Amino acid sequence: MLETVRYLIGSAGASGFGSKSTAEEVTEQDLRSITAIITGATSGIGEETARVLAKRGARLVIPARSLKAAEETKARISAESPWAVIHVLRLDLSSLASVRSFVSDFESLHLPLNLLINNAGKFSHEHAITEEGIEMTFATNYLGHYLLTKLLLNKMAETARVTGVQGRIVNVSSSIHTWFSGDTLRYLHLITRKRSEYDATRAYALSKLANVLHTKELAERLKRMEANVTVNCVHPGIVRTRLTRDRDGFITDLVFFLASKLLKTIPQAAATTCYVATHHRVEGVSGKYFADCNEASPSKAGSSPTEAARLWLASEAMTSGPVPRICFGSESF
Repeated sequence: MLETVRYLIGSAGASGFGSKSTAEEVTEQDLRSITAIITGATSGIGEETARVLAKRGARLVIPARSLKAAEETKARISAESPWAVIHVLRLDLSSLASVRSFVSDFESLHLPLNLLINNAGKFSHEHAITEEGIEMTFATNYLGHYLLTKLLLNKMAETARVTGVQGRIVNVSSSIHTWFSGDTLRYLHLITRKRSEYDATRAYALSKLANVLHTKELAERLKRMEANVTVNCVHPGIVRTRLTRDRDGFITDLVFFLASKLLKTIPQAAATTCYVATHHRVEGVSGKYFADCNEASPSKAGSSPTEAARLWLASEAMTSGPVPRICFGSESF
């Protein structure tokens, strides 16, 4: 109850910020020495993140399935920040081949890489399978980002070593990861192979839990590598959108009014990502989960080092060749 009250009034936490803080308020530093890749930057939270980082001077790389949408985003950001340096490259996170192609294109630019924000997300109402044979929501929200991060790690570690500036990876998850219970890989197997087992919300929750587990395992591996790179996970909050009403009336109006108090504006929703990506208070912090610009606790499943390691090994198998494979004891696909 107390946490809900603090959220509603925007009470500041240990970081000095809270649920009502905006992306601009948490990023007052000069970012002209920073190069950032931000997925999902053509709309919503991702675009606001890109806008604010560009305003602070960061060089941006905007990957997108639609180059037209990315160029339109670039134009909007440049209109506000004419000095912004923005590169647009094609990327479809649901395609592992596209991820590899994007990394090759990025490397051809010969840029440093200080900041990777894995923000893009997809909620598939209908069951779909990618060209590599993986359930679409999981592939887009998690597996594509897993491979992207893996392929860019050496560049980030090198940039941190040469510049002395700590690299940061930010995985955008959601509190909905707490909704998933059960065996993560077995459910992925079911929804990949059996359309009848597919539940859109549960599949989305699984993908967001995978983001949390990825953060935990990657933080340990970065530590063993002695790379000057951190990784953290964020819950941006539920964004205020235009709600559609099926019918009018006092009860409906009251429900929508109360619900609106729990939602965030896009500038507020982008705040935690920008805080974790740039603020000096997060220097050296790795493997943590943040909400409302403060450290928070993920679900019990999201805190399991065993599950994090298990998912990592499965992800290695799924991204190591043209044919995905996940092992379940004697079973595999």
